[in-house]
Amino acid sequence: MAEVTLDIAGRSYAITCRDGEEEHLTGLGRLVDAKARDADRAIGNMTENRHLLVTALLLADALNEQQKAKMGVPLSEKDDEEAAVRVEQLAARMEKLATALETGGVNA
Repeated sequence: MAEVTLDIAGRSYAITCRDGEEEHLTGLGRLVDAKARDADRAIGNMTENRHLLVTALLLADALNEQQKAKMGVPLSEKDDEEAAVRVEQLAARMEKLATALETGGVNA
């Protein structure tokens, strides 16, 4: 087992990991440190537990937004409404095309 020291929000933490995973864990530590510093800037003086909670929420929010973007999910209510209108328009167009194909008039 390997050991890595992570510096998170001005504190050092010795963490063990499997051999060969040191670089990956160090990168994750940098990400957590960046979010912890964001939490400090946004809220300021917090207990360690609250600081951990806010940092975790910031990370969860970033992950959630990334997953939405990967799945093509709109990121705002306005985008959601626009997407719904587009889907309805597309459905109407598809129905029109299907009707045209059935009746032999492909003028859709």
